Amino acid sequence: MSTAAFQGSPTPGTSTLQGDARGAHVDIRNLTKVYGSFRAVDDLSFTVEPGRVTGFLGPNGSGKTTTLRMLLDLIRITEGTALIDGQRYRDIKQPLHTVGAALEATNFHPGRSGRDHLRVLAATHGIPDSRVDELLELVGIPAAARKKAGGYSMGMRQRLGLATALLGDPRLLVLDEPANGLDPQGIRWLRGFLRHLSADLGKTVLISSHMLSEVQQTVDDVVIIANGRKIAAGPLKELEGRASTRVTTRDAEALAAVFAQRGLEARVSDPRQVEVASEDLVLIGDTALAAGQPIHGLASAGTDLEEMFVRLTEQHGNRNTEGI
Repeated sequence: MSTAAFQGSPTPGTSTLQGDARGAHVDIRNLTKVYGSFRAVDDLSFTVEPGRVTGFLGPNGSGKTTTLRMLLDLIRITEGTALIDGQRYRDIKQPLHTVGAALEATNFHPGRSGRDHLRVLAATHGIPDSRVDELLELVGIPAAARKKAGGYSMGMRQRLGLATALLGDPRLLVLDEPANGLDPQGIRWLRGFLRHLSADLGKTVLISSHMLSEVQQTVDDVVIIANGRKIAAGPLKELEGRASTRVTTRDAEALAAVFAQRGLEARVSDPRQVEVASEDLVLIGDTALAAGQPIHGLASAGTDLEEMFVRLTEQHGNRNTEGI
């Protein structure tokens, strides 16, 4: 399998992706899905903005995939709305040019080659085979394109799914666990590519993932749900809270007192560590030096997405009770 497309710059050529003046706006309002007595999604509301990558997060069984399937009209909505630029998915003309989605890495005929899978879909929208070949090269599987997709590895299936989602150069990309099965090089490429789609081309990107460390490096906004309900949403930087610096020293109490004298909020977290509400390393270093206090280490102490996720989903009423 070729990995050439996953090497070097993540920016694809303009012959492959042209972009659009604006991405599609996603508006989820009071969305509810009920199966008998079980509410899989419960009065859920959030928006996904163009030109940004939004991470849709939650424990297993929290309702993420159900929400995405309702957005794409794959299952019936019980109550509420899920709109893309003010329309239901089923009402969009030529949907491949508006929405590209990859919810499962097995959504293809196992006896059909990867290239033929894309060619069949392309034909439904008058997309030329040249576009198919460009995408196979872009996602890194040109050498495997004529092999039966049923024999693909997990990583190759993920790449084929991404190519499928990109086929119509859509304004909205919806991806469920897009990094599953990718090697570190592929994950790094995917991160840069998604950032390129949103920041440079103005597209809207909505991804659901359990790889929180990767999400933290990729997304602009997050929506966190548990038991079908929204428990947090907003720009990642705002949810992470105020940035701070962890300072390692010989006497944390003494150094904290020095910072307080300079008007810097400081908290002793360990006999040898102080957390300072500032990212100004020059100010922190100069303040300690002037007071004759040694610094043995400096590290960012911003909130980790994984820590925030666990804290929110483990709070009373938010623990997942129906997941597997």
